[in-house]
Amino acid sequence: MIHLPQETVALARRLAAAQGLSMEDAIKQAIEQSARDTGVVSETRKPRDQSPKAIAARNAGIDRLVEEIAKLPVLDPRSPREIMDDLNAL
Repeated sequence: MIHLPQETVALARRLAAAQGLSMEDAIKQAIEQSARDTGVVSETRKPRDQSPKAIAARNAGIDRLVEEIAKLPVLDPRSPREIMDDLNAL
């Protein structure tokens, strides 16, 4: 538990009332904004676009990536099972 001076608590209550939030949410939002402003954290992400067009575009990008990976040469001639057995032996 953090003990805050009465002035800080009163300010947090006024801020929460002005925003129509709980005191905890108002404090959290104020700290998050301050952290973004000072570069401590990056901007919050926007919600991912869930439209059918956006989903199809993401899937197409994944498909292109998978095709590129499939074209890469196989550098280890062993079967996946042999590779896993060697890893498990460690």
